[in-house]
Amino acid sequence: MALPLGFTGARLDRADQLRTDPARFAAAAVDPRARCLVLDGIDCVPGEGGGLSWEPIDPDDDRALMLLGIDDAGVPHFVREAPVGARVDARSRTVMRLLPMLSAEEAALYGGARSLVDWHARHRFCAVCGAPTDLFRGGWGRKCGNCNAEHFPRVDPVVIMLAECDGRVLVGRQGGFPPGFFSALAGFVEPGESLEEAVARELFEEAGIRVTDVTYVASQPWPFPSSLMIGCRAVTTDPALLLDTTEIEAAMWVDKTEVRAALAGDMGAPFLAPPSLAIARHLLEDWAQ
Repeated sequence: MALPLGFTGARLDRADQLRTDPARFAAAAVDPRARCLVLDGIDCVPGEGGGLSWEPIDPDDDRALMLLGIDDAGVPHFVREAPVGARVDARSRTVMRLLPMLSAEEAALYGGARSLVDWHARHRFCAVCGAPTDLFRGGWGRKCGNCNAEHFPRVDPVVIMLAECDGRVLVGRQGGFPPGFFSALAGFVEPGESLEEAVARELFEEAGIRVTDVTYVASQPWPFPSSLMIGCRAVTTDPALLLDTTEIEAAMWVDKTEVRAALAGDMGAPFLAPPSLAIARHLLEDWAQ
């Protein structure tokens, strides 16, 4: 599989030793070389060259800093929490117009920052006692001053998979997709099940097919708001579909010629393929090759 996958490949050292040392964290925050990522809510702001935009640490900005990491030159990189009351829309698609301006490494760095800022904006109060919480561990956690409960950024596991039958794979579309757009089927992993069980359950629930031989292909962080997409393949011997139309508007089996045409953007292709940032595209590329 071609690497890197979208939102992977950030090269900053996450510097856990700074997260857990308040004195060293404070020193990094006043390092004159330190830089802070510029965001509009949680969307990226293009720099002059089209990449990410960074600014010096503003000592008059009282919003908490979160450490993204340290680069090879030892320069600390931060992002600030969103202002209280700011509109943080994890479903915003404005950012989709901006992401092509970023390099793979910048997209990975931004994706992590976006998920982190979004999580903090949604978890200002303790889930145990309801009291306000404060950032700790360099911004990679929140702690309740009332009951001392500690809370950490969540990542939601999602299986995304291609079912294969007699040289064809299954692609589907939701009602909100652009016209002609099809992708791999996907769904959240539920408590008490393995990844393999989640793949089998989701394919049966959404498409009515029974699968075996589930295999792992690759994974990808997906910061909308904070998922880990776990790419898999599976096999079925019965291509008959029974769609859950509350989840899937349409689905179809496509062969390698049709997948290659879609990936190439051919006008006569039977569907529009997922964008290069999505692991669904890499699953299709891997299978078609």
